[in-house]
Amino acid sequence: MNQPQASQQDTLHNSGSVLDQAQQWLNQSSVTDLLDKVPQSVKGLGTNVSKSYSKLSTTQKVVGGTLLALGIGYLIRNNSKSADKNTSSDEQTDNLHELLLFVNDRIEGYKRAVEESQDPQLSGYYKQLVSQSQRFSNELNNYLRQQNGDQETSTTLKGKLYRAWMDTKAAVTGADEEAILGSNIYGEEWAIKAYKEALSSNTLPGSLRLEVERQYAQSKKTYKDLKKLKNKVAE
Repeated sequence: MNQPQASQQDTLHNSGSVLDQAQQWLNQSSVTDLLDKVPQSVKGLGTNVSKSYSKLSTTQKVVGGTLLALGIGYLIRNNSKSADKNTSSDEQTDNLHELLLFVNDRIEGYKRAVEESQDPQLSGYYKQLVSQSQRFSNELNNYLRQQNGDQETSTTLKGKLYRAWMDTKAAVTGADEEAILGSNIYGEEWAIKAYKEALSSNTLPGSLRLEVERQYAQSKKTYKDLKKLKNKVAE
């Protein structure tokens, strides 16, 4: 039985709207890129389908147009999610590299303290902090390897310049325990700031974030302990 005239017009209008939306999506470069990846054998089916399109009823055209729109929309959303995932991964890798520069500064700073300190107890403490910092670096570099990234073994330019300045100062005025502790406190402040910035970026996934938070907490504890030791030495 034929549909009433008004119902047919509504159906045709709906069909046009859906197909217009599909056409807009097809004009997007992202969709064009996706369609370029479709095998030629599948593209050939489209030619045959288009020849039969005029033979379809209005209802069939509406259903087909709706499925086309939904299918293209699905492809666009998945393509967009994939791009977002890649961007997030890149940001995570960049943040890890940046954090590792400061962790490696921490290693070099405490190695320097071990060499300069004349106090056996403080020198032993600095050796523990060297080992701790190396563990921190190894943990973070393990995550970089999982991201197929290169290991980060460098230090910051600021850290290099500061250590060079401290070495020059020690050569002129001599290195005392209070000055060494002061230098370590200053370096730990840099590390704490780097951890805070890494955590505030919101690019670290669950297990990695927990590891960075753990290291951050230990860095803050070390900072407090160093300040106590400095006050004790100054008495």
